[in-house]
Amino acid sequence: MLKSISPDAFERLTKRLLREAGFEQVEVTGKSGDEGIDGKGIAKINGIMSFHVYFQCKRYKGSVGSKEIRDFRGAMVGRADKGIFLTTGNFTRDAVKESIRDGAPPIDLIDGDHLANMLKDLRVGIEVKEKIVEDVIVNDDFFLKI
Repeated sequence: MLKSISPDAFERLTKRLLREAGFEQVEVTGKSGDEGIDGKGIAKINGIMSFHVYFQCKRYKGSVGSKEIRDFRGAMVGRADKGIFLTTGNFTRDAVKESIRDGAPPIDLIDGDHLANMLKDLRVGIEVKEKIVEDVIVNDDFFLKI
């Protein structure tokens, strides 16, 4: 489903997801000439510390590579403390290495599987109906020996 929504809708979904996850002042900034920044928000930790976070959203069927991570970092350097890169696809091994490169602002990566789990856990666009299944196994030996 996520791969079929428009890029704008994916950005709005990310905004909602981050708000549900506890971010404050989340806004979508993505537009022509956004220099690779789709949105921003503030992550607060226990009401004491806060981090200005920029995010980038990519609806990909394949893999996001290290070039996309470098480009995003270049757009956010000096403007945010941290970055989040979300995709419906996955990340290459080089992209993962680039996201945690020493001396560079950290970028958290959220791939399609992680994104789907977050949507489920936070109940954003997902309804979860839990069922309890009970297997009852009769121990014949017990009854024969009684």
